[in-house]
Order: sequence, then C-alpha cells, then structure tokens
Amino acid sequence: MQQNLFLEDKATDQESPKTVNVASIPQRSPFRYPGGKTWFVPTLRKWLKSKHKKPSLLIEPFAGGGIISLTAIFEHLTEKALMVELDEQVAAVWQSIVDGHADWLIDRILSFELNKQNINFELSKNHLDIKNMAFQTILKNRTYHGGILAPGSGLVKYGENGKGLSSRWYPFTLARRLKAINYIRNRLEFLHGDGMKVMRDYASKSDVVYFIDPPYTAGGKRAGARLYKHYDIDHEHLFKLCKTLRGDFILTYDNAEEVKILANKYSFEIRPISMKNTHHAEMTELVIGKDLSWMKNIH
Repeated sequence: MQQNLFLEDKATDQESPKTVNVASIPQRSPFRYPGGKTWFVPTLRKWLKSKHKKPSLLIEPFAGGGIISLTAIFEHLTEKALMVELDEQVAAVWQSIVDGHADWLIDRILSFELNKQNINFELSKNHLDIKNMAFQTILKNRTYHGGILAPGSGLVKYGENGKGLSSRWYPFTLARRLKAINYIRNRLEFLHGDGMKVMRDYASKSDVVYFIDPPYTAGGKRAGARLYKHYDIDHEHLFKLCKTLRGDFILTYDNAEEVKILANKYSFEIRPISMKNTHHAEMTELVIGKDLSWMKNIH
C-alpha cells in the first residue's frame, strides 16, 4: 500500500472559536457516528491527565464509534481500554478488529467497487460471520444518510457537495485508521453486550475509570429512536449504578432537566460544556461526575 497508514486523519468540519475545533482532533475511528464525541477529546485529555496515577483501565460502556477509548490508548492516557457495545452491527466491527481481522477488512474495503448496484447486492446478503458483518456495517455507515445504522435509515441521495454515495467513502482513509487500530489492539478489549452489566462487574475496582455516554433521555427519545437501535435505557438505574463505582467516572448527557434532577438526587456535580451537533448548531451538553474541579476554565 503506497500511502502512510499511520498518518493522523483530520476532520473536515470547521468549528467556531467558542467550541472545539474538531478539525484539530486526530480522527481515529472507522465510523462516522451520530452523537460521536470527537469534540470532547480535549476535555477527556484534561480529565485523565488530572489523575495522580495513570488509570489501568478505561471502560466505555456505550462505545459507539469508540473515539474516546481510541484516543485514550493512542495518547497513552490509560494502560488499556475496554469498549462495550450492544448494537450487533457496531459490535461486529470492533470484534473483528480485536480478533485480528483488520487486514481482511482493509483488503475488502480497498477492493470494493463502490456503486449503487454493488452496495445493494452486498447489503442483501445475510452474513452470519463477524468479518462480513463488519464490512457490511462499515459500508452502511459510510453510504447511509448521516451514517445512521438504525432501522429506517437508507442510502444517501446527494451526499456531501453532491458527490452522492462516494461522498463519505474514503477507502484509503479507512485503511489507515484500521491499520493503526490493529497496531494497538493488544491494549484494546471489546465486549458485545450490556455496558451497565460490565460497570457492575468492575464497580469495586478503584484503578478503573469510566467514560459513560448513554443514549438520549426520555425527552429525546424521538431522536434516539431515529439514530440508534438500542436507545431506550433506564437512566435512573444508570445514575444509581454510578454511585457504586469506586473508580472515577464522567457522564455526558443532553442538557435536559430530568438529567439535572437525577444528578442532584445522587449528589453528583454538573458542568455545562459547549459543542456543535452534526448540523453545526451550537449546543450545550452536560458533564456529570463525582468531582469536576479539573474542569476549571472549560466552557
């Protein structure tokens, strides 16, 4: 392969000075994920660097596109990361990489001739093996509107700058990212399953930290149902579970009144943080944790 597979990819989205410039953040994930947390990376760095000792493990119970775990590993902010994801399509990608099938995926991506006929033919197959399910997921994610994998989503019509189906299909970029992740996969673990169960399993360990980015709350269920297959969780149970964790954690949430009520109920600190959504509208999300004193001067 002629291109350097270890170059850091930059996003194309330009941000205003008031929010994180996503274009300045290394793009590590093979996904273009709705609700992705690339914008949160500078805050993640500050949080993990504030620790007196490097955490032995970061757990991401709702991994999705995985940018938080990947950043923590690539930048040596934790020793290891454990990603957990319930969605079987997303899980297939991470499981394939962790199982050592990244090179197979790279070859499949680079050899695929992208056109509507080939896409429809590939997506019509009922694959049962993880590798082919992973390729189908990447293909959907890169050719479906907004990268949305939930039921009801479909192929883009016009795409970015009128490029249609190819507007987000960057085979060499995907190859670079997969090759780089494969390089550090010995420090990356993945579990297909319930992230809250994994949190319970590790709750007694003090050297573990958690980055928890759950689906929308009740007020945002319509958006959640459109974006994710598994969008409906028991948010109060999640807060109650966080109260049992010996290790530190941060929760990121939509700025909803019910979230503030739950945070106050369980005596957690809350800080608003500026971000931009996929439509480039400035918004405020909430960061919740035991002690957010490290967030000084973060807006």
